[in-house]
Amino acid sequence: MDIRAIQEILPHRYPFLLVDRVLEHDNDHIVARKCVTVNEPFFAGHFPGHPVMPGVLIIEALAQTGALFACKAVSFDPAKQVIYFMAIDKAKFRKPVVPGDELRLEVVPLRRGGSIWKMRGEAKVDGRVVAEAEFLASIVARDAAR
Repeated sequence: MDIRAIQEILPHRYPFLLVDRVLEHDNDHIVARKCVTVNEPFFAGHFPGHPVMPGVLIIEALAQTGALFACKAVSFDPAKQVIYFMAIDKAKFRKPVVPGDELRLEVVPLRRGGSIWKMRGEAKVDGRVVAEAEFLASIVARDAAR
C-alpha cells in the first residue's frame, strides 16, 4: 500500500501522517515503514544539536499502522467513519530514533472486530526493537464523533 492508498484511509496529513508505506498485510499482522528524515519538523526543537524522534510520535506511528490494519479488516468507509486512538498500555522505549533511521512498524491484533480493537505494536530499526506498546482504537461514525 503506497502513500496514496494510506491517505484514502487515514485522515492524517503532513506533518502528522507518520506511515509512508505498508510493506505487508494479512489477517494476522501488518508491517509498515516510516522513513525518518532530518527535515521532520519536530527535530528543530527535539533536541537542537542532538535530534531524537519523540517517543510519543513513534507510538502514534504504531497507532496509525494499527488503524490501517483495523480499517482494512472491516467494511470501513472513510467518508462516513473515523478511527480514534483510545488508550495506550505497556509503552516502552528502548533506543533513540534519529534522522536516517527507517522505522519498521509491526502491529498484531490482540482483540479484533466490532468497533473496539486492541493491538500490540513494535517499532524496529535495523531489526532491533526501539519502542513497543499495546493500544486500543475505536471505529465510530463521523457524526457520532462530534
